[in-house]
Amino acid sequence: MAMAMPGMTIGQTAQAAGLTRKAVRIYEAKGLLPKAERSAAGYRLYSPDDVELLTFIRRARALGLHLEDVREVLNIRRGGTPPCDAVRDLLDARIAEIDATVTDLLVLRQTLVETRRTADDRPCGEPATVCSIIEDV
Repeated sequence: MAMAMPGMTIGQTAQAAGLTRKAVRIYEAKGLLPKAERSAAGYRLYSPDDVELLTFIRRARALGLHLEDVREVLNIRRGGTPPCDAVRDLLDARIAEIDATVTDLLVLRQTLVETRRTADDRPCGEPATVCSIIEDV
């Protein structure tokens, strides 16, 4: 039995998945989405399965997963294994990354507050290459 030709354009597919056309092209180019069928005129054509896959990718990215993380999850699934353990590990790793970033930002904030506090005590024009407030940090 012949397989029916997919029929959604890239614009329709992107809209259905909540993405941009550019994102669809990028995910296809990076191998996250299988190469699209082409119409006789050369237009990319997508199936409802492609929309489901793109929606999954969009949701994974919204959780902050990196494209390589998404690729790993998809490869596990394509291998026939539910990827839930890998997803848990990836989420834990992403949480740890965010925690480290938050810590770094809090340290930066404290440095900015202290620098701003001492800035009022510095005479403007004090000998400096550009600005002593920044140079003395």
